[in-house]
Amino acid sequence: MKISDNLRTLELLAPAKNLECGIAAIDHGADAVYIGAQRFGARASAGNSVADIARLCSYAHVYGAKVYVTVNTIIYDHELDATRQLATQLAQAGVDAILVQDMALVEMRNREPAVSACCFHASTQTDNRTAEKVRWLRDIGFTRVVLARELSIDEIAAIHEAVPDVELEVFVHGALCVSYSGLCYASQHCFHRSANRGECTQFCRMSFDLTDADGRVIVHDRHLLSLKDLCQIDNLEALAQAGATSFKIEGRLKDAAYVKNVTAAYSQRLNEIVRRNPGRYRRASLGHCRYTFTPNLQKTFNRGYTTYFAHGRQPDIASFDTPKAIGEFVGTVKQLRHDSFSVAGTARFANGDGLCFMGTDRQLEGFRVNRVEGNRLYPQHMPEGLRPGLRLYRNNDMEMERLLAKPSAERKIPLTLSLRPTADGFALSAGDITVSMPFAHQPADKPQRDNIVRQLSKLGNTPYECEAVDLPPGFNFFIPSSLLSELRRRLVEACESQRPDQPQHTVRPCGDHHPYPRYSYPYLHNIANGLSAAFYAADGPSAYELQPVADAMLMQCRHCLRYSLGYCVRRGGQRPPWRFPLYLRLGDGRRFRLEFDCRHCQMNVYAAGGLNENDK
Repeated sequence: MKISDNLRTLELLAPAKNLECGIAAIDHGADAVYIGAQRFGARASAGNSVADIARLCSYAHVYGAKVYVTVNTIIYDHELDATRQLATQLAQAGVDAILVQDMALVEMRNREPAVSACCFHASTQTDNRTAEKVRWLRDIGFTRVVLARELSIDEIAAIHEAVPDVELEVFVHGALCVSYSGLCYASQHCFHRSANRGECTQFCRMSFDLTDADGRVIVHDRHLLSLKDLCQIDNLEALAQAGATSFKIEGRLKDAAYVKNVTAAYSQRLNEIVRRNPGRYRRASLGHCRYTFTPNLQKTFNRGYTTYFAHGRQPDIASFDTPKAIGEFVGTVKQLRHDSFSVAGTARFANGDGLCFMGTDRQLEGFRVNRVEGNRLYPQHMPEGLRPGLRLYRNNDMEMERLLAKPSAERKIPLTLSLRPTADGFALSAGDITVSMPFAHQPADKPQRDNIVRQLSKLGNTPYECEAVDLPPGFNFFIPSSLLSELRRRLVEACESQRPDQPQHTVRPCGDHHPYPRYSYPYLHNIANGLSAAFYAADGPSAYELQPVADAMLMQCRHCLRYSLGYCVRRGGQRPPWRFPLYLRLGDGRRFRLEFDCRHCQMNVYAAGGLNENDK
């Protein structure tokens, strides 16, 4: 029942909006799940009670899977007691780690025994993109660091080489934030809802004009900061070789169908990597899954996929036309009638499918299919912009939805059962777990093997399945079926009693929590309470949410509009014909100045007009 530590662990980490999604993730192959508590998570609308989290822990631990809880927002002074209480309750509930942004929790752990038992992972919200930062986080007690989404595989490998004793968690699938996580203040600046408080209004999904210093419009009404969705399924092995420990799927606001499909797809791919590399890798949890469907990432919510910066800067990582789900390409419009149209392609359709296309004004137009007759589709209402030759996409596949709405996976832990005679009866074993019962040895009148295998294999609704039954040579005893059933029942109980009800993790001792080596601690450090200020040895709270800054940097992005538009001279682009600085302009006239930091190959977004009226 124990997992060998001789091989490198590959952990698939899936999101859970709620208990249902968490159980679905485990059933479909996740080695771990991350979930939000009722407060202090970076997705404020995805909160769960401690009781539900405890139930998820009990379910996950059956399979050796883990549960991580997000407490990864900045915390205000009046919330410190509630945070302390929550951390204590989560430790008692059996969670395996807490994801942290605010260093107040580290300070709590240094001071208070109730919190000192918590294992901490550094959330991506702590802006983790250098070996220096990862080493510092290790030194102050973090056992794992969630790296910035923007890092390349080579950069991840360099961090692992420099700090090999820290677990590295990397995002592999889902929505992308255009700003380095933890360094986005646009939502707070524009709408007084902080991304560092789990209340992001998705400023980056809005449409903008791009103007130059003279007010000339370079690009009109495009979603210039909206990125495609991440998909690294073809880079998993390279990420493992680079030193990644955990492969994280984004989606704590997604439904169970998303969790099932994406988790199953990545789990199958990790299993392939393990099979191709015997003696090198193992999965981090127990059991194997059987599915009633074929996982397909194209059939799950997506804005189009990108590998982002996995292999360095790439073109076409953004989705300028729309921030909405596009889905899978299913063919082109062939022939129109007044109430229907035909599709050229091989895709099959179902009543209720959601289809979409890009209209002449570059706006995504969607509609529902009311009836299907072969490749002829009858929408509820014929879209006005539909015309022959348009590329058609499916962003809601009803056949897949119906499959995923039902029980769609079964996860079982295989057991090899070994039956042996003892001095006064019989013993049944699975691995290092053995149960026994007294029974007088009686020679059998006829072969017993078939009945023994049949009775011992009846593991039913337990998490286990019988992979094989091992009997010693010459075994020829009569054993009643009732005795075999009782031995089987006792063995299952013994296996379940060895579940890791308490987290089996190492809490890294806190070292001397020296301040991160900077000359000052500006709002970028997100210090929002006295404990965090004490940790940094700073004068006091300076988070942007508490002390808005005129002309502040609202975003720091690796995505660069100058490069995307073909005007990065360093990378072979043409010299831009406009006068700097450039500005993003919202429909209501608010402007945001762009700074192209070519030395660091990044784009910074600034508040161009000083503080908002409400901030003065």
